[in-house]
Amino acid sequence: MATWFTEKQTENFGITAKVNRSLHKEQTDFQELEMLETKEWGNMLVLDDMVMTTERDEFVYHEMVAHVPLFTHPSPKNVLVVGGGDGGVIREVLKHKSVEKATLVEIDGKVIEYSKHYLPSIAGALEDERVEVKVDDGFMHIAKSEREYDVIMVDSTEPVGPAVNLFSKGFYEGISKALKEDGIFVAQTDNPWFKADLIRQVYGDVKETFPITKVYTANIPTYPSGLWTFTMGSKIYDPLQVAEERFEELDTKYYTEEIHNACFALPKFVKDLTKE
Repeated sequence: MATWFTEKQTENFGITAKVNRSLHKEQTDFQELEMLETKEWGNMLVLDDMVMTTERDEFVYHEMVAHVPLFTHPSPKNVLVVGGGDGGVIREVLKHKSVEKATLVEIDGKVIEYSKHYLPSIAGALEDERVEVKVDDGFMHIAKSEREYDVIMVDSTEPVGPAVNLFSKGFYEGISKALKEDGIFVAQTDNPWFKADLIRQVYGDVKETFPITKVYTANIPTYPSGLWTFTMGSKIYDPLQVAEERFEELDTKYYTEEIHNACFALPKFVKDLTKE
C-alpha cells in the first residue's frame, strides 16, 4: 500500500505527494521537522506538516526572493537573510559578485543541520567564505541592528509558531532601521487564494514604513494554491525602474530580466489587496 503525505492547506483543501520513505523526523525546540523522500518532488523539507521546500521546485522561491531585490539595488554588498535555514536564498545571493557578506539568521539550528545532510544542492553554499551563519532569533537580531544592511530578505514559514513576530508592523519598522539609507527588504507573504487578509495587512504595514512598496508573484507548485506573493519595501529604488545595464545573466531556472518586470503585473484580485 502506497504512503502519502498530505498538507492540509485549509480546512477543506490540501496537497498530497506520494512518499518513498521518511528520511528523518524529530520534534525540535521550535517545531516538528521531517525530511521526506517523495516520488514526484525529490527530497522534501516539512515543518509542522507544511511543505517548506523540495528539490524539484525550490529554485522558483529562492530565485525570486533573492534576485528581485538584488537587481533592484545598484550595489548590494551586505545582505541579511532571516530564516531560510535550508540555504537556498543564500545560494542565490552569492551569485551576485557585488555581495561581500551574506548573513543567515535561523532560529532552528536543526533546519540547517538536516538541510545540509538531505538537501545538499540547496544548502551547499552555507559553507562559502562570504557567509556567516547565526542560530538566533531573527526578530531580536533585527532589533539590535542599525544602518547595517543593503538588502534584508525574510524567508520565514507561515505566520505560526516562531514566525509570528516576523509578520508584525514593529518588525518592518525594525527592518527599516537595520537597513542603510537606500536599503531594500523583501518578505514572502503567502498566497492570495487562502491568505488574502494577511497580504492586505502586510502590504498596509509595509506601505506605512517604506516609500516604495510593491507586491509580486511567482508560481510554486508545492506551496498552497501554487500562486505565491512577495512584498518588497524600498527606501529609494523602484524595482520597475532598474536600468537595463544592471541586469546580467545568472545561472537561474526561473528568474530572468523579463520575469523581473512581469512578476509585478498582478491579477486584478491580487492587485485589489493593495488598494487603500
